[in-house]
Amino acid sequence: MMVFQSVADVPDDFGPSAVTIGKFDGVHLGHRTVIDQVRRTAAERGLVSTALTFDRNPLAVLRPAIAPVSLTSNAQKLELLAASGLEATLMVQFTKEFSEESPERFGTEILAGALNARVVYVGDSFRFGKQAKGTVEDLRRMGQDLGFEVRSIDKVSIGGMAVSSTRIRSAISAGAVKQAGRLLGRAPTVRGVVVHGQHRGRELGYPTANLAPDFEGFVPADGVYAGTVTVAGTAYPAAISVGNNPTFVGVPEKQVEAHLLDQAIDLYGQTVEVAFLDFVRPMVKFAGMEELAVQMIADEAKIRQVLSGLVRP
Repeated sequence: MMVFQSVADVPDDFGPSAVTIGKFDGVHLGHRTVIDQVRRTAAERGLVSTALTFDRNPLAVLRPAIAPVSLTSNAQKLELLAASGLEATLMVQFTKEFSEESPERFGTEILAGALNARVVYVGDSFRFGKQAKGTVEDLRRMGQDLGFEVRSIDKVSIGGMAVSSTRIRSAISAGAVKQAGRLLGRAPTVRGVVVHGQHRGRELGYPTANLAPDFEGFVPADGVYAGTVTVAGTAYPAAISVGNNPTFVGVPEKQVEAHLLDQAIDLYGQTVEVAFLDFVRPMVKFAGMEELAVQMIADEAKIRQVLSGLVRP
């Protein structure tokens, strides 16, 4: 997939294209349904299937106090967009200056100009330009003059639930990672470099891979989860802990640590992806290491059942 980090990076001869516009936070099933439509249209009409997205949620600039935490990093988002089969993505830096550009400039310079758009897919509530004054109808009128067709997109629902980044974020925050996975079309994940921890798990016979605090992705609620750890393209079953280990003192920040089942791999310094498949139990403060060790044995047994498919939702 071609990736352009600014409008200036788009070559003069790019396109013509079929474009979908959005934040694409999480690149969930709703996003992928739209992307599939864009790809089909592009294939039918000989266009370049393209996403136009932003390097941050616009609220981070316009109303930072209420801006949500992103489900994915920009790197993860670009990887997911590439995996969806798109041919190109333009990631615009959403700055204060960009937010003040007129709707007309957005349509003329970016859609018709840089991307040479012929078809543009947007949601019914799409707004653009200074003070979000541009509407879908404004864009349609613009398209008639600039040579592109505008198609609005219905929201995607699964089991009666609308698929949205907000709903997915809420589910992950509550530990409902299986529900979030249904809406995402994949398990929620975080990715980071494995660093040395306190080695308490090793003392209990459960050595863990501890992620550095600057991991990518949206971390779920504190608790124990069944999941996988992917290293160099290979996924290993794992018991995952999220939280600050309340049984012990001196662990102030939230940690993500994973114990690989039946594997002894030196992961220090490697970048791994931790996938959360199901919630097992909340984080609990135990009286001591012996009580914790007993619980960890029970956790492992349940996690093995979940990962083998014996436990059903």
